[in-house]
Parts: sequence; C-alpha cells; structure tokens
Amino acid sequence: MSTNANRHDLWAPETRANPLPVYARMRQEAPLVRLVDPYFKDPVWVATRYKDAVDLLRDPRFTKDMRKLPDGTPSKQLRAGSMQVLNQHMLMSDPPDHTRLRTLVSKAFTPRRVEELRPRITAIAHRLLDAVQAHGSMDLLDAFAFPLPVTVIAEMLGVPLEDQDQFREWTNAIVHPPIDGNFEPIQKAGQRFIQYFQGLLERRRAEPRDDLLTDLMSVEEKGDRLSPVELLSMLFLLLVAGHETTVNLIGNGIWALLKHPEQLERLRARPALIDSAVEEMLRYRGPVETTTQRWAAQDVEFRGQVIRAGEAVVASLLAANHDPEQFPEPERFDITREPNRHIAFGFGIHFCLGAPLARLEGTIAITLLLERLPRLRLSVDPAGLRWRDGILMHGLQRLPVAF
Repeated sequence: MSTNANRHDLWAPETRANPLPVYARMRQEAPLVRLVDPYFKDPVWVATRYKDAVDLLRDPRFTKDMRKLPDGTPSKQLRAGSMQVLNQHMLMSDPPDHTRLRTLVSKAFTPRRVEELRPRITAIAHRLLDAVQAHGSMDLLDAFAFPLPVTVIAEMLGVPLEDQDQFREWTNAIVHPPIDGNFEPIQKAGQRFIQYFQGLLERRRAEPRDDLLTDLMSVEEKGDRLSPVELLSMLFLLLVAGHETTVNLIGNGIWALLKHPEQLERLRARPALIDSAVEEMLRYRGPVETTTQRWAAQDVEFRGQVIRAGEAVVASLLAANHDPEQFPEPERFDITREPNRHIAFGFGIHFCLGAPLARLEGTIAITLLLERLPRLRLSVDPAGLRWRDGILMHGLQRLPVAF
C-alpha cells in the first residue's frame, strides 16, 4: 500500500497529546504501514486493526530474538553493548527459550500468589495517602502512582526500596530514548542496572532471603536454570515492567475518570463496578501504546505487504483497542462495557506475565483514591497536561490533582 508516512506521524507532539485520530486514519487508510522510527532511525511497520494485531502477535514468522537478525541490521546494532545483556529475557526470546524462561518465573505471578499480596498492597497505598492527605494537592504520579508499584515489586524481588529513585532514572533513560540519536544515556543506564544487580546478587548469594531474587537464583525446572546473563536480564525486565505499566494504569485511569465525571459518579455510587472500570481504563487509554518490536527473520508477506528481513513490526494496542469493528463506539468511555476483550496486556505467548499484579494494584489504588479523596479533581487546565514521548509506553508526564 502506497501512503504518505508523514500523514501518520505517531511521534509528532500534537499526536502524543491524542494519538487516537491518527490511529483512526491509519486503520482506514493504512492499517499496516511502514514508518521510520525517529529514535532508532530504522523502519518499523505498525499494525492498527484489532484482528491484524492479534494475528501478528501469534505469527511465528516474526522473531523476538535479535540474535536471529542478519548482521548489520539497525535494530541489532543499536541494541548492542549493555542493552544486549539486558535483552536476554522472556520478552525478547522465542520458543523453546521463551517457554523455559517463562516457566521458571511464572510461579511468582499466579493469581493465587498475587492475591496473597492484597493486604500488603493495600497497606502501602494507605501509607502513601496518609503522607499527602493533609496537603490538599499532589502530583498523583510522583506521590502515589509511581511509589506504589515500585515498592511492591522491590519488596517482591528483595531490592532495597531506597534505591527506587535510581531505578526511575535508569528506566526513563531506557524506555524513553532521546530523539537526537544519542544512545549513550541508554548504554550508561543499562550498565548501571547491570552493575547494581551484580552487586545485589553477590550479597544475596552470601545471605539468601525469602524473596523472588533468591528464588530466581535457585529456581530450576526439569534441569533448566537461569544463566547469569539471563538472571540479570530477567531482573531488569521484572523491575521495569513491574512498575512502569501500573504507574500508567493508575494515572491514565484517574485521568479518564476525571475527564468523564458522569462515569466517576457512577463508580462512586457503585464501587462494585471497579473491576469492570479497570478493564475499560485498560482499553480506553492503556498503559502500553505499542508492543515491543518483533522482526522479520526473513522476508515475510503479511496483509499484502512484504516485510523485509531485519525490519521491525509492532502492533498498536491502543489503536486495536479502539477498532470499531471490535468495540462499538470505541471513543466512548463506559465503565460497564461488556464484552470488553481488549488486548492492553498483549496477546499470545508474550501476554504480560504481570497482568494479574497490575490489575490488583490498579484496582486497590483507584478504589482507595476515590474512597479517601472524595473531592479529587484536576488542579490544572486539562489542555496543559503533557503525555510522554515515544510510542511504547502511554502515560502522562505529570498529573496534578487537588482534593
């Protein structure tokens, strides 16, 4: 399909403020279109229809393992060095490696194990609200949405909580790369992650504890273990994904409720709707805009287009979750929407392992915010809110509220 890629500039500042009109145009005119990523300067194909996204995410012709790419591929070159070490986790692997890696960590994220965290998550949320309630205002992201999930995942892993500011700095450098093409900050952040976890692993070998870090060091399934590099990479994935997604779920969810006061009042009147409300928040403005990249290991024909070997492809989860062929009136925010088969956590074998934890954290956080802050409201002009750069994560930079 021949199309003007500039017409579908997903990275433009005005698009970042609201990408939905651009995605609607893409679904109509170019549901699978080849764009150029301004960060990595290499081509990326973007799928925007729900059915295309689902089919893409279960198509074995695309690889998540960069080691399978031809030498000289831009994606392979740009993700060398420290990031190559940190990319050997289950999200960046294919079966059978993916199956083995996921099996080794999945026991920590079963619905039963996650549900056991409910009292602790609730206590952390109450403590964070205790700290701000008398102030009458806060940046909801900094004061609540970030420290809640990062505290939970840090405690699960056995990572000192006082290091959380470092994690945020390193994560921001990696997840939100600079558009000027300077990848030195990414490599430095990756190296700091590696050095930090290497030191932590040495301490844990000397003094094992009852935490996920110790479990991962000793975990074994049918004779398989995590190699030293896989262990470092898995810790990186769990720490980053373990808080980044929930920060945006809470922030985007509250933003959606404040933008739709009739739905906010509906939820206040019927708190039992919280589970359905969280699912609609995930569909309406989910925390992840696009999947991480897959690559064509060889020339692949998909939806009438030829994706060349080494070229990247992503599915826009946000666009798919607004496809009118799947969701009637997709731009309507309805906390009672049923059915709601969104793909905010992905689809197929790479479906987010931490989805039960993110859902639980989001449910508890939003419930307590509405219970304890009955006058919760935006403290700035909604038009002044800024969304993050890049198309991977979908979240606000700040969310100033008063109560």
